[in-house]
Amino acid sequence: MEVLNASRWTCAVCDLNQPGLVFLVRLPVAMEQIMTFSRCCGTTEEEQSSRSRSSSSSSMDDCIFCLISNGEDEYTELVRKNDDMVCFRDIYPAAPHHFLVIPRKHIKSCSSLTKKHAPLVQQMADMGRAALRDQGITDMQDIRLGFHQPPYISVDHLHLHVLAPASRIDENMLYKFIRRTNRFISEENLLMLLNSGTSTEGRSNK
Repeated sequence: MEVLNASRWTCAVCDLNQPGLVFLVRLPVAMEQIMTFSRCCGTTEEEQSSRSRSSSSSSMDDCIFCLISNGEDEYTELVRKNDDMVCFRDIYPAAPHHFLVIPRKHIKSCSSLTKKHAPLVQQMADMGRAALRDQGITDMQDIRLGFHQPPYISVDHLHLHVLAPASRIDENMLYKFIRRTNRFISEENLLMLLNSGTSTEGRSNK
């Protein structure tokens, strides 16, 4: 196996820009390919692509966010919670304050939402802002709230990203949180689409 040095690489599963190595794997001639292995997730791009094609790849039984919302993950501290949702810190923060808000009910992604879910999205945003206020954040103009859209999601359980200050999002991760892209939809734009009855499936938030 030939090892090629690389200053940065992107994890095939969690899409995190990580320091590490790219491995060039020599297989039989008919199967020769380059495979990028994820140190943090232990899978290859090919395996992740296969997972993405399977609609049942993440069930409620093995969903880490379902475990967290039910208080079954000993490593995650809930900073806010109610009967419908919980809030906790992102384990790979892109800003000084980076929280995730998830519903207790298993919903795959923002593409699964319809008009009836608009109140849920609003409540998730309200909890996110409350978590920021708990941390002493007062400038609500310098925050960013939004959802990643498939296929740019790492966990198939709806989660709202709450970041502050938005002006201090890590430059190496900023591309993940740019509004009006196919990757990231802001909470305001998602609510606008839902309230208008427009499907979010396969749609850019322009």
